[in-house]
Amino acid sequence: MNKLPESLDMDALRSFVAGMDAGSFALAAQRLCRSASAVSAQLKKLEQQCGTPLVMKKGRHLQLTRSGEQLMSYARRLLALNDEALRAVKGEGLQGEIRIGMQEDFGEALMPDILGAFNRQHPEVMLTARVDRNQALLTALARQELDLALLWQTERQRGTQLIGHCPLAWIQHPAFDLAGYLQRGAPLPLVVFDAPCVMRARATEALDRAAIPWRVVFTSHSLSGIWAALQAGLGMTLRTRAGLPETLVVESQRLPAPGSLDIALACADQESDPARALLQHLIADAALPFVAG
Repeated sequence: MNKLPESLDMDALRSFVAGMDAGSFALAAQRLCRSASAVSAQLKKLEQQCGTPLVMKKGRHLQLTRSGEQLMSYARRLLALNDEALRAVKGEGLQGEIRIGMQEDFGEALMPDILGAFNRQHPEVMLTARVDRNQALLTALARQELDLALLWQTERQRGTQLIGHCPLAWIQHPAFDLAGYLQRGAPLPLVVFDAPCVMRARATEALDRAAIPWRVVFTSHSLSGIWAALQAGLGMTLRTRAGLPETLVVESQRLPAPGSLDIALACADQESDPARALLQHLIADAALPFVAG
């Protein structure tokens, strides 16, 4: 009798992918609501099944082995197919309405594929979406005008799920003469959102601490306006890499380290709703590549 091929453990694959996306299996354990020892045991089990090491340490960071790189491609496809199958089977009866808001940074970079796939798989759930700035989204949640919102979290708030820490970056056009401004001691031109704005405040505070003069030369109500002003060479901005146009670059050497911002998924209430719980899970998974390990 031929021996049946061994099946890969889907939970172990999920921990493997989450750990590499997060850059830390301890952080992945928190997101998966499991103990660090349980996640480590799953990784060891997966390596035993594959008969080869999948992950190695390089300094303070995790790195895939050649076999790990090969498995990662299969793991993502297997998990996607597994999750799609479960959603299709379990979600046959999903219905209702979900009103979701999102920061503009994620409007193009993250949400279209998620909302489109969810809408196709669960047509009985009515989705409405809103792209806005942080304070407007928080206000809408408080007024029960939204059910969910993906936003920047500046302080811990009740009813929010922390997804991770998103690195901030100084962004400019390649032709912008940053060195010239710094050498002359001229005020650095900033392209920012109208106040109040979390990233605007982070930018000016970082420059003040470094004793670098600055002035606001362009303000916008929209992220597209920020990108357009940068592409015109009007100045620099501080944002995340989410949705970063290919024509712009990150400056990482000559300006103070800007730190990071937390990404959070906020809920208007804590009522249990299967459709909303599924959408929350999809959004949290899709946001992981944007966060630091």
